[in-house]
Amino acid sequence: MAAAAVSNPSHAVGLPPYNQFPETKYELDWADLVTLDLAQFDQPGGKQKLATQLFDAIQNIGFFYIINFGLTQEEVDEQFAIGKEVFKLSTEEKLKYRADLENGGYNGYKPLGLREVRPGIFDNTEIYNIPKFIPELERPHPDVINQNRPHIESFARHIHDQVVGKLLVLFAIILELPEDFFLQRHRYDVRSDCHLRYMKYHHRTAEQNKALENVWVKGHTDFGSLTLLFRQPVAALQVRTPEEEWKWVKPYPGSITVNLADSLEFLTNGFLKSSIHRVVAPPPDQAELDRLGVLYFVRPEDSLELRPVVSSVLERLGYDKVTDSSAVGITAGEWVKARVSRNVAQPKARSEVVEEEVIKGKSVKYYD
Repeated sequence: MAAAAVSNPSHAVGLPPYNQFPETKYELDWADLVTLDLAQFDQPGGKQKLATQLFDAIQNIGFFYIINFGLTQEEVDEQFAIGKEVFKLSTEEKLKYRADLENGGYNGYKPLGLREVRPGIFDNTEIYNIPKFIPELERPHPDVINQNRPHIESFARHIHDQVVGKLLVLFAIILELPEDFFLQRHRYDVRSDCHLRYMKYHHRTAEQNKALENVWVKGHTDFGSLTLLFRQPVAALQVRTPEEEWKWVKPYPGSITVNLADSLEFLTNGFLKSSIHRVVAPPPDQAELDRLGVLYFVRPEDSLELRPVVSSVLERLGYDKVTDSSAVGITAGEWVKARVSRNVAQPKARSEVVEEEVIKGKSVKYYD
């Protein structure tokens, strides 16, 4: 049985304290990931130091941690508390806010069991995505979200402006581009599919896990520029190394796990590699726990063509030639919508799919 959960008070409206589960006691094969301390960003020479550290990190695995990102654990736990309440709503109530997934819309509610992951076995995830707080993306939400909108909006804007903004500056420095190069392509007030996500993995039975060979979500890449995962103590995330091995991602206290995604790979012609990762069954001492997550997905402005940037660094390293794997002619918005709709319109179970075309001849792969 799992140990007792740790309780932190929540200032979110009308919500009980959120209980963080303890980490697994199993010593798993953890990935060796770099940690960036964002407190160094505004110090003399700090940006360059962090950029150098990040450059070294992305040569290997495309996953890294960040700490000192300007949010307290209490503020993070408020978001977990809100997400928990969203998923406690009745199915009938949640379906009022269903995302238009079939047409590439990702904002709102994604129901449990929508996708077949193995023949006869369906996914164990519920998702609620909240878009940027700009007029053209306003949409109805359940009362628990409306009542806590100030908390949610403040949290999401902080992530975008004070966390994502700094990381985008570091990538620009690495590529010897103007510091605001990627910032100007990820503006908050311009339409894009950036969103805050609450996500719940329902635990599975031992029989289900055996049938799935313990793989809940097959190896894949994410759609946008970056994905930020707030510390999730239920171990289940694995990253694929350059040696094609799967390593567990450890949930370090006070950290955010960050991974690179498709758009940055397209924009740098493969230099920044979209990270391959998967979700597996947790270790035995967490096997009966539902896994609640809070994430922020960073995506370029919808109208941005995913054409490789002109960079002297890419030229020196041989990434300046457009290849058949590029996404020239595809916009960021088109790519996201196509990947979302393809996810729903699977003609066969995901376990049977190795590669599929997404849009305009561009394909994605899935990994065992």
